[in-house]
Amino acid sequence: MKKALFAILLSLLFALYGCAGLMPFGTIYSGVKMPMIATANSGDAAKKGEATCISILSLVAVGDCSIEAAKKDGGITKVSHVDWEVHNILGIYGKYKVVVSGD
Repeated sequence: MKKALFAILLSLLFALYGCAGLMPFGTIYSGVKMPMIATANSGDAAKKGEATCISILSLVAVGDCSIEAAKKDGGITKVSHVDWEVHNILGIYGKYKVVVSGD
């Protein structure tokens, strides 16, 4: 009986999370930085702007994580590249940030 219960729980775990996904995801904690886009404007990217959103209990999410908000924050008109940062703890608290670099 214990083996059958263990097999069912393990199957559910793999069905929900899989072995690997397209993006790094930690069940307990995620703390990753990833690229979103890059453009032909690959200059020095002297300016940076950020836009942040938060999620609480995976039930409520607030904030403006748009590229436009990050451009406005950094005074950027020509985007060089956009990066994405995630910090999530057990789905209880998540912070998501878009970082835009350019001129």
